Amino acid sequence: MSRLKSTDRPYDIVLFGATGFVGALTAEYLAAHAPEGLRWAVAGRDPARLEALRERLPGGSAVGVIRADSAEPATLRALAEQARVVASTVGPYITHGEELVAACADAGTDYLDLTGEPEFVDLMYVRHDARARETGARLVHACGFDSVPHDLGAYFTVARLPEGVPLRVDGFVTVDAAFSGGTLASALNQFARGGRMLAAARDRARHEPRLMDRRVTAPTGTPRYAGEIGAWALPLPTIDPQIVRRSAKSLDRYGPDFRYRHYAAVRHLPVAAAGVAGIGALAVAAQFSPVRSWLSGRLQPGEGPSAEKRARSWFRVRFVGEGGGRRVFTEVTGGDPGYGETAKMFAEAALSLATDPLPERSGQLTPATAMGDALLERLRAAGIGFRVAYEESR
Repeated sequence: MSRLKSTDRPYDIVLFGATGFVGALTAEYLAAHAPEGLRWAVAGRDPARLEALRERLPGGSAVGVIRADSAEPATLRALAEQARVVASTVGPYITHGEELVAACADAGTDYLDLTGEPEFVDLMYVRHDARARETGARLVHACGFDSVPHDLGAYFTVARLPEGVPLRVDGFVTVDAAFSGGTLASALNQFARGGRMLAAARDRARHEPRLMDRRVTAPTGTPRYAGEIGAWALPLPTIDPQIVRRSAKSLDRYGPDFRYRHYAAVRHLPVAAAGVAGIGALAVAAQFSPVRSWLSGRLQPGEGPSAEKRARSWFRVRFVGEGGGRRVFTEVTGGDPGYGETAKMFAEAALSLATDPLPERSGQLTPATAMGDALLERLRAAGIGFRVAYEESR
């Protein structure tokens, strides 16, 4: 039951920001894995660079080229009206993202991005969720390493625990990878906007419907030695636990009382201490505009790790879930998290929205609530591991 259509709009998927570092990797993945009959295009503000990218792609002659600029809302509206799904890699999203979200919500076009910016996601919920529900658009944020492995990993773990009982899930992240200029710019921008991020979260809380007969929490937690995985666990200041919490609020399968905590897993205490100090120093430095600009200049947006470095990179997220007298240990594993695997996750999410039979939901959604099992099976087939490591009765 393919969702591919031949008459309503010219393109099934348009990739916006295709000439950026992750955008180009995503374009290459789509060119290699798009099903027969998929109509897709690359979009951005520089037609010459888009044409050069298209020439490098296998079968690129069939790929469309669309000029669109985040500073020109009319071009974004035209883009949204031509596509069934728009996938955007253009960040920082708090600076460049809203006009495209608004255009997709108005046009009834499915939208997905790679943001890890909580402020942006909260603002988009308050401003555009209601309109997207009216038009049937699905707005799905955080479709890369933020937050697909964590959201779908928790979803996978919950499915292996008893139903209708309180559940507790902890996620422990380990990575060996480098990051790009765009990622650094987004992180610095987020650290600098702490007050506005908190204000956006409070505004969202005022607009969101409250759970009446269930409870879902994602507390920050404290640093601790996690004997269940044999490593130090450091709370991660990322968007991931918020995404997991929103999936749990939307899906009854997470039980009447669900709690999720999210950590970095570090084997050695000195490394853990250095990590905490480094994040703290970066957060302080980001408060000063000259320092923030200097740091951003060390790695320009569009730059990233070499193919050799990406080939050596990897990630593992371990989950420990408990409830109803059961305890389950699961893992999500893959290669280079920030780029190779993010491009894979992002492209497969776009393909899922465009082609898979999915739940009839609209508005702002998470990867788990929008695509769930369909995306999980796509990622497994693409080489990302989801497995049960160990189960026990308690």
